[in-house]
Amino acid sequence: MDFDWLTTFLEVARQKSFSRAGEKLHLTQPSISAQIRALESHLGHRLLNRGGGKVTLTAAGRVFQPFAEQSLSQLRHIHLTLADMERMPRGTLTVSANDSTALYVLPLLISKFKKQYPRVALNIVRAERTKTIELVLEREVEFGIVSLPVKDARLHVDMIHRDNLVLVVPAGHPLTELETVTLPQVSKYGFLLPNRGRRRELLDYMFEQHKLAQRITMELDSSELLKRLILAGLGVGFLPRINVVTEVRQGLLQTVDIEGVDLPRHLALINRQDATLTRAGNAFFTFATGRARGVLMKETVAASSAADLEEF
Repeated sequence: MDFDWLTTFLEVARQKSFSRAGEKLHLTQPSISAQIRALESHLGHRLLNRGGGKVTLTAAGRVFQPFAEQSLSQLRHIHLTLADMERMPRGTLTVSANDSTALYVLPLLISKFKKQYPRVALNIVRAERTKTIELVLEREVEFGIVSLPVKDARLHVDMIHRDNLVLVVPAGHPLTELETVTLPQVSKYGFLLPNRGRRRELLDYMFEQHKLAQRITMELDSSELLKRLILAGLGVGFLPRINVVTEVRQGLLQTVDIEGVDLPRHLALINRQDATLTRAGNAFFTFATGRARGVLMKETVAASSAADLEEF
C-alpha cells in the first residue's frame, strides 16, 4: 500500500471533494481519482461515495479512516526517530575488560559517556586480558580494554589510560619507615601475586632481571581479593595506583616507592581493524580516544576527548 494513497484519501475525506483535495495536494483531479481507485482496488472495498455533488465516506471508508490517520502518524514518528538518530547515537555496545579495569577505570568513563550519550547502553563483560582479546577478535564484543603492548595486526589499538603499578602494603608496614627502599629489601617480604596475565609477566620479568627470587605467599585471580588480603596483613603486592586511592586516603593502605623501579601501566581500547562502527560505536570510540573512526553512515560525533580519562 502506498502512503501517498492514504494522504490523498484523507484529504478527499476532509474536503469532501476530489477537486479541492487536488488543489490542496497540488495534484490534478485525474491523479486524485487514480490514487483512490488504486487504494480501493488494493483493499477490495469502496471507500468513498461519489454522487450528488458531494463525496462522502462509505461504511468501509469510516472504518478505514482512523487506520489511515494512525498509519500516517506512525510514518511521521518513524521519520522523526530516524532524524533524531542522525543527531544522537543510540544502541547497545559491549565492552570487555579485566576485573581491575572494570572496577576502577570503567565506572568513571561510563558515567561521563552516559551524560553525553544517554541513549547508548553499555554492557560490561569481565574477562582477563587474553580472553578479552579473543572476544574482540571473535566479534563477541565490540570493544576491549587491555594493558599494552598489544601486537596483533587484526586489532586497532589506541591508548586511553596511563597509570603505574605501585607496591602496596598495610598501613604501618616496616617498609614505610625507610627513607629509601630497594627491590632486594622488598623481596624479603611475602608477595601476593596475580596468578596470570600481563601484570604477573611484568613482575616476574622485573625480579628475574634483578636476579631476585619472589617469596610468594599466595597467587590470586582477582585484584580486588589481592587488595583485601593486603588490608588483612597477609602480604604485600603490586596494584595499579588507581585501585588503592580510596584506601590510601583513609590511611588503611600505603604505597611504597622502590628505588630504580618504574612500572607504567598503559591501557588501550581495542577493536577489530576491519570493524565498521555503528554510530553508537563511533561515539564511544571518539569519547574514549579523542578521535573518530569509520562509521556506518556519514556523521560528525562530538568528542568528549581522551583528556577526561587523564583524571583516572
